[in-house]
Amino acid sequence: MLPAYEVEVGTEPLIRPARNSVGGWPFLDQPQDWPECFCGERMALFFQFDIPRDLEHFGGHHLLVFHCRAHNDASEPQFADGRLVPEYWDAPQPPYPAPFWRVLIQSHASLPAPEAEPSVCALPLTLRPFVDTPDEEGTGSQTFKVGGSPSWAQDPEEYTCACGADLVYVCQVPDGMDFAVHPGRPEQPYSVRADTYWLFLGNEVYLLACPDRCHPAAVWPANQH
Repeated sequence: MLPAYEVEVGTEPLIRPARNSVGGWPFLDQPQDWPECFCGERMALFFQFDIPRDLEHFGGHHLLVFHCRAHNDASEPQFADGRLVPEYWDAPQPPYPAPFWRVLIQSHASLPAPEAEPSVCALPLTLRPFVDTPDEEGTGSQTFKVGGSPSWAQDPEEYTCACGADLVYVCQVPDGMDFAVHPGRPEQPYSVRADTYWLFLGNEVYLLACPDRCHPAAVWPANQH
């Protein structure tokens, strides 16, 4: 049994900054800028929240997940000597010259950005504690959660950071999770509807991060379906 928190998405639109949100005003360390994709488009903030303090490795830090609206694809790890390539958060993601996402774990994010995410609708997130009890195969509950045990849809994935530390599981986004967007915003390729965006083609996403925190973006988004 592992401590975990289910992440629930509210329905009442946010009208002011909140640290736990879908969309909204990102809370970023200074001087961290709002991430941009290699295509020149500013990445959309899909969600952010404070990781509860009782969770190992990253408790008390702030997690943010950005993804380019124009590039809706799956992640593919690149290796060197059995580890993820150096600076994998910026390394080429064939056929692209760089990743189309940015996952950040921030330590001193005290102030919100002056403007909100323009595409993804701002909604509150609530983190509710529960006990994630893995089954006989070690698979945890399949839900939007932080902590606990991942519910691998396929075989478990393990990665070693370029710094030498083994990545640890942080958060999971279930497959097919829709993120509502404002009317009139540009559509996302390969999405199911014009009024929603997906992360990584709607795959189940498992965020695995460097426990040594060698870099704020040292997080790998494993995709399965």
